[in-house]
Amino acid sequence: MTLPAPRGPISAAIIAALGHDDPSRLPAPDALPPTDGGRDPLGDDDLQLSLWLCYELHYRGLPEVADHWEWQPELIGVRRELEERLLATLRRQINVPPHSAPVPARLWSLVDNDRGPQLSRYLQREANLEQYREFAIHRSIYQLKEADPHTWAIPRLFGRAKAALVEIQVDEYGDGRADRMHSELYRGLLRGLDLDDGYAAYIDAVPGISMAISNVISLFGLRRELRGALVGHLAAYEMTSSAPCRRYGKGLRRLGFADDVCAFYDVHVTADALHEQLAAHDLCGALAEDEPALSEQIMFGAATSLHVDNRFAEYVLACWSSNRSSLREAGRAVDPNRRPDSFSTVA
Repeated sequence: MTLPAPRGPISAAIIAALGHDDPSRLPAPDALPPTDGGRDPLGDDDLQLSLWLCYELHYRGLPEVADHWEWQPELIGVRRELEERLLATLRRQINVPPHSAPVPARLWSLVDNDRGPQLSRYLQREANLEQYREFAIHRSIYQLKEADPHTWAIPRLFGRAKAALVEIQVDEYGDGRADRMHSELYRGLLRGLDLDDGYAAYIDAVPGISMAISNVISLFGLRRELRGALVGHLAAYEMTSSAPCRRYGKGLRRLGFADDVCAFYDVHVTADALHEQLAAHDLCGALAEDEPALSEQIMFGAATSLHVDNRFAEYVLACWSSNRSSLREAGRAVDPNRRPDSFSTVA
C-alpha cells in the first residue's frame, strides 16, 4: 500500500512530508502557491487531493503515516489555508437569499427548485456497464465512509436535534448489524461490478470534483463553527436521495444485475424516504429553533450539498457525451478483473 500520486506542488509537499515524517518539508500557509492556476478550487486536483490527505488522518489514517500527524501544527496550518480557499469559493458560488419562512419549509423549497443535471436518469435509461463502473468508482471515495463525517455533529448538538441525528445515523450504521451498514452495502455493490472494494482503492483514478464531495462534508464536520452547515448538508442529502437511488437500482437491473448487487440503492429508497422528514423537521428545524443564528448556515450547507453534486454530475455527463472516460488518465484503463491494493495507483 502506498500514498497516492501527487497532483501538484501542494499535494507533492504534503506527500513528501508524510512519507519522510518531516514537517519541515511543508510550506508555510502564507507561502502556498495558487492551486490550478487560480481556477475554481472545487475541481482543482491539487487542492482537493491535499485536503483529502489531511482529512484522512482523522478517519482511518494513511498507509505508513504516524498517527501524530493528525494534529501536526504545520499540517493543520496548510489545511486551514486550503479550507479557506474552498469556503471562499463556495460562498461566492452559492447564494441563499434570506427568508422569514421556517427552515424546514425553506429546505423543501430549495430541494424542489433544484434543476441540476439528471445523472440518475441517464444511469437508469442509457448508461452502459463501463459507465456504471466509473460512477461507482467516483462515489466510492465517499460511500465507503458513509455516515462518518456527519456523525461528528452528534456531540455538537443537544436536545431534539441531537436525538434526530442519532436516529438517522443508527440506520446508516445498519442498526447495529455490520453487514447492513451502508458502507458495507456499497462494498457489495463494488464487488458485484467486479471492482475493488478496498477503502480508497481508486483515489488515483478520480478527479478533484469527486474528492470534493467527500472533502466538503469533512470540512463541515471537523469545524464546530460549521455545525449548522453540516446538518443542512445531511438534510439535503437525505431529501434528494430516495428517487435517484430508485433510478440507480433500475439502471443496474436493466443491465442484468440481481437484487444483491442493487441492495445499497434499494435500502436508500426506503431509508431516505423516512429520513427526509426527520432531517428537515426534527434535525434542522429543531436546531434552527434552538440556535436561530445557525439558520442561514443550515441553508448554506444544504445548498452546498446540491451545488457540489450538480457540479459532479455536469462533469461526468460532459465526459460521457464526448465519448470519453470520466476518470483520470490513470483510471481509464481500469481492468474490472484486477483488484489493486487500497491506496495504490490504478494502472
